[in-house]
Amino acid sequence: MNRGDLEALQVERLRATVAQAAHSPYYKKVFAEQSISADSITSLDDLKKLPFITKEDLRANYPFGLAAIPLQQCVRVHSSSGTTGNPTVVLHSQKDLDAWANQVARCMYMVGLRDTDVFQNTSGYGMFTGGLGFQYGAERLGALTVPAAAGNSKRQIKFIMDFGTTALHIIPSYATRLAEVFEEMGLDPRKDTSLRVFCIGAEPHSEEQRRRIEELMGIKAYNCFGMSEMNGPGVAFECQEQNGLHIWEDYVIAEIIDPQTLEPVADGEIGELVLTTLQREAMPLIRYRTHDLTRFLPGDCPCGRTHRRIDRFKGRSDDMIILKGVNIFPIQIEKILMSFKELGGNYLITIENVDNNDEMYIEVELSGLFTDDYGALQRLTKEITRQLKNELLITPRLKLVARGSLPVTEGKAVRVKDLRKF
Repeated sequence: MNRGDLEALQVERLRATVAQAAHSPYYKKVFAEQSISADSITSLDDLKKLPFITKEDLRANYPFGLAAIPLQQCVRVHSSSGTTGNPTVVLHSQKDLDAWANQVARCMYMVGLRDTDVFQNTSGYGMFTGGLGFQYGAERLGALTVPAAAGNSKRQIKFIMDFGTTALHIIPSYATRLAEVFEEMGLDPRKDTSLRVFCIGAEPHSEEQRRRIEELMGIKAYNCFGMSEMNGPGVAFECQEQNGLHIWEDYVIAEIIDPQTLEPVADGEIGELVLTTLQREAMPLIRYRTHDLTRFLPGDCPCGRTHRRIDRFKGRSDDMIILKGVNIFPIQIEKILMSFKELGGNYLITIENVDNNDEMYIEVELSGLFTDDYGALQRLTKEITRQLKNELLITPRLKLVARGSLPVTEGKAVRVKDLRKF
């Protein structure tokens, strides 16, 4: 679809979204206070008239204050972890689930997966959207699905080999762990399996981390973006060009704003991603502030798709570490670490106050392929520290540790521990 037709479709669906949202207690009140209705929308420029919504708003209206249809018409609820305060809750009708499955199937088709593939899902099922989102997407595609769920690496490898698995949905940190288990078992995924595609996401990761995964496994790894507030996985996905994530603009309207001024930034500039759902029935969200930092990529994609592309995420505005007056994103550290073949994929950043000074400690595992020569380790530590200092503008305290020394989680990796007391 050309851009003009796509934007006309967005306006039509935005009007319907505003009308649908008005049925929820939250938006009914907000719209009445600000004199907003579907008739307020005549072009995409009118999106700016609509108020933002945040995770805090969702929590304040927990559990069902944003439901736009009666609960008996909803068929599923998902929620975030809610480690502090109420979790965020998202309701789905059957129509919503069907649209979501189609959206994920579209992503998988874009990277070459078909109904002849065997798709193994290593994500957790349950309230986390990654498992069920890819499960129903793969079924919609027509692939044979293996709902292996998270963990138990040797069993994962057995299924991969016995079932002829060709594609995996996998968290990046777990992908590097799985590569280690393949090596420990004396297996080469290039020769001993039929794997050819990884769908990776659910946690921030650098381009260097993705390339590390591809080198270790000999498999193409495609970046996926999603969040439970926008259904889950499949909001945006890389095509086979691997030059940005196509954001499906018939399902969402994407904006990128300055997180301080809340004004739009120019194409190519980093800002906070803001999303508006366009086809959700049970719980539409308008101008949801994701806190994810990215930019629109200019120009057309060689793949021919007209949906705009967003860049790999720089980080999250709420994940930013402020240390000695310097703003630091964990992904900046990962980018440096993953550029050294001597290092493994597992690392931990600890921030603590020592003698009234904030200090950063970085522990990172060796790959297991490196010598235990003390002099060589000293030289490696010095070079990594130098590159980190150039990138971060502070000098962290780096410690290289043996492979397997740091804790491994089955879900999203815990990369940062901030022990400071504020």
